[in-house]
Amino acid sequence: MLELDRQLELGAFLKNRRARILPAHVGLPENGRRRTPGLRRAEVAMLAGVSIDWYTYLEQGRDIQVSNQVLESIARVLQLDDSERKHLFLLAHRQLPPETERPPLQVSDTLQRFLDQLGHAPACAIDAKLNIVAWNRAFSVVYGDYDHFNTRERNLLWQTFMSPAFLALKGAQWKDHALRLVAQLRAHYARFIEDNWYADFILDLQQHSIEFQQLWELHEVLDAPEGRKLIHHPVVKELAFEHISFQSIDVPDVQILVNIALPEYDTAQKLALLLNQK
Repeated sequence: MLELDRQLELGAFLKNRRARILPAHVGLPENGRRRTPGLRRAEVAMLAGVSIDWYTYLEQGRDIQVSNQVLESIARVLQLDDSERKHLFLLAHRQLPPETERPPLQVSDTLQRFLDQLGHAPACAIDAKLNIVAWNRAFSVVYGDYDHFNTRERNLLWQTFMSPAFLALKGAQWKDHALRLVAQLRAHYARFIEDNWYADFILDLQQHSIEFQQLWELHEVLDAPEGRKLIHHPVVKELAFEHISFQSIDVPDVQILVNIALPEYDTAQKLALLLNQK
């Protein structure tokens, strides 16, 4: 999008959302009939704490500087939802807004049913803190009984560096797996740097694991990759998977990870055996 197009789109978006807000919605008197629906520019400016001239320039698509604080005020006055707020920041700053405190993640019944319907494909949902927040039965028979894990034990980083059983599962691939996870954690940390959980968790792991501390100091950054993995299962021995991850529009901070059995080591047959045993 060209700069002028972006500014004009911003102005059109603000004007459209302003027209949707009645004075009564923000505690203002009606003051008789209005030629156009919604708030006046002067009312938005007053409620957002900016001058009428400045807000008019913004709505007209002029090239002016605007701070995050002012955009948040405008979003509040226009009663934008989260998607609209992000759209406002992308138009004004070409970047998403700083993350605010997020409500506790709720795993929907629909997401759980989706994982369960994957059948013999071990699958899970992972939040931005790399906690496994939902999983299917196939995932449990391969990686462990998550119903009996506490919150810390369900964290992928904590498992990787603090669980001897998980180390045995990964075998020779453990170091590459650990490096990828630490790089993903650093990417999430940059995005949610104002969330104190990350600093506390990182310090805790650094105090417990010299391996984590060494990898953290490399400053590697990585999004969730696709790839292949070899699992050394304590019962059926080697299992070979390729894995893919994606996000749900409804829960954008959750990554859904699906493991797909490869022909090597009779992985599909071994999975069926494990599932039939429980």
